[in-house]
Amino acid sequence: MNEKKEGPDFIFESSWEVCNKVGGIYTVLSTKARTLTDTFNDNIIFIGPDIWRNNPISDFKEDKNLFPNWKIHASSNDNLKIKVGRWDVPGTPPVILVDYKPFFDKKDAFYFSMWEEFKVDSMNAYGDYDDSCIFAYATGKVIESFYNFHKLQDKKVIALFNEWMLGMGALYVKQNLPSIATIFTTHATSIGRSIAGNDKPLYSYLDNYNGDQMARELNMEAKHSVEKQAARHVDCFTTVSDITAIECERLLEKAPHIVTPNGFERDFVPEGEAYMKKREDARNTLINVAEKLLGTDIHPNALLISTSGRYEYRNKGIDVFIEAIDMIRNTDELNRDVIAFIMVPAWVRYARADLKAAIEENIPVHSPMQMPFCTHWLNHMKYDKILSYINLKGFTNGPGEKMKIIFVPCYLDGNDGIFNKSYYDLLIGMDATVYPSYYEPWGYTPLESIAFGIPTITTNLAGFGLWARKEGVGETIDQGVHVIDRTDYNYFDVAKSIMQSILSLSKENKAGLKAIRDRCYNLAYRAEWEKFIRYYTYAFDIALQNARKRKC
Repeated sequence: MNEKKEGPDFIFESSWEVCNKVGGIYTVLSTKARTLTDTFNDNIIFIGPDIWRNNPISDFKEDKNLFPNWKIHASSNDNLKIKVGRWDVPGTPPVILVDYKPFFDKKDAFYFSMWEEFKVDSMNAYGDYDDSCIFAYATGKVIESFYNFHKLQDKKVIALFNEWMLGMGALYVKQNLPSIATIFTTHATSIGRSIAGNDKPLYSYLDNYNGDQMARELNMEAKHSVEKQAARHVDCFTTVSDITAIECERLLEKAPHIVTPNGFERDFVPEGEAYMKKREDARNTLINVAEKLLGTDIHPNALLISTSGRYEYRNKGIDVFIEAIDMIRNTDELNRDVIAFIMVPAWVRYARADLKAAIEENIPVHSPMQMPFCTHWLNHMKYDKILSYINLKGFTNGPGEKMKIIFVPCYLDGNDGIFNKSYYDLLIGMDATVYPSYYEPWGYTPLESIAFGIPTITTNLAGFGLWARKEGVGETIDQGVHVIDRTDYNYFDVAKSIMQSILSLSKENKAGLKAIRDRCYNLAYRAEWEKFIRYYTYAFDIALQNARKRKC
């Protein structure tokens, strides 16, 4: 990396997940916000989609004193329907939420301009493509309006766009505001994720795949096209890990200018007595739900483990997690109660009324409830992959089994009807987490885990796992992180390694567990944003330098 040369005066950062908690990018941006606002104050502005209409937005606070004159101008002169306020996360940065729906009548003309100027092929678009790309267009219009109104032509301005969904926003700014320096970050290539998600071997054949050809084969042409062209045309192209950088070079035919790994922020983790109280509350909640669902007492010292993330059955390693739990269930070495939670949002119908009543009214339950594996009823339960594999493996969750498995298929936002706690407020009660990913460009879940002092298991196919190894850890779970070697073909070996790690942890005494927790904190400290923000600083410099060359 070159030495820092300059810095921006203004930064616009946009994502589908600004004030919209649907995935890991929300965590990237919301935890990064405080570090950026420490440097840029209100000159770092986040832009997200207004998908809320008149419904309340949990982490958005309107601020009528923020850019009031521009807001009037944007509405009356530029026909922008926007909400201006602050993102209610540490740093409370300015945020603009834009209603992109009114721009759908511009879609055909916009797509034609993207083809004519950048060869973005939208012909075979489907699904979320239109919503994403029209939001990207609206984002470009917001930046254009703000930039012109505040006469920022003599300022060093950066516009940072996250994921293929915002790719057309980067191209719009490049086309219409060429003095703005553009950055495009892919957190996972759309075609790489699709190859992995379609049960094709990604890594052993990576050098032989052609991204364009695979996009045609997997019906991913439009998303792949916008991502590839955004990567090619911006002033600085970044991705989040070394493993994804290789993927970009092979499948997008464009190597990133720089890797910008994802950090975390300690503000999200309680300390001291507050930590212990939250941990106790979490354990009590988790064990109480399990006891009501299973109709049996759970030992207060039960080992609680979990996996979580998006419902990508193979990519996230949910299948191999269940396999490992089954191996533990069938071993003679287990000497304590273990409950494995799969915290993965699915197509929920509603919270179970029987379980909800038993919890709220503290009704004693002396036998397992119907379907004692799931806390919420799903639509089309018999087709659900997780429940199907649990049944296939012969789990009973009976009183005689020390190993129990529970599927928590809801968004843990504090209002799910059963736990009514946020994900972090349950994570803190775990004794270990397992994320045996096959496809994981970074891996926020294991980083979040160690930040909360919870030892974790991940793989070398996760960007975080590779980073942990660079930091000299990952051989065994007692280091805080166990990084398992995973390939296209060693599924059962991975499951066996998980089993051995969990059994090892189950035998640790209090002193050993405290030492492991301390190692978790020490590693998480090295991944805080104050350490990782320097990579963004270099990205800003690259973008500004390339934008200046264009102006000369």
